[in-house]
Amino acid sequence: MGLWSFFSRRAAAARAAAPVIAAREPEPQEPLTAEQLAELQDAWAELAEATESSGATGLHACSRNGRPWQEDPAAVRGLAAILRSSTAENANG
Repeated sequence: MGLWSFFSRRAAAARAAAPVIAAREPEPQEPLTAEQLAELQDAWAELAEATESSGATGLHACSRNGRPWQEDPAAVRGLAAILRSSTAENANG
């Protein structure tokens, strides 16, 4: 048995033993109420202000609860807080 066939058999066995991970379907979302929409718009305004002052050129985030982060005011405000603290740290450092 050659070295090449040893590694080929081992890779095939590893692929066969790998668990299959099923993607979770997003849950249907109810439309936002006027109050929720206003809160979301305020959060986005905070994020826009924090982004502008930080000089960031892009953001990338993902959600863990099945709801898009773009529709969650707490997540949007959290990103704004991260940008503000990063800007403050860079200014002090």
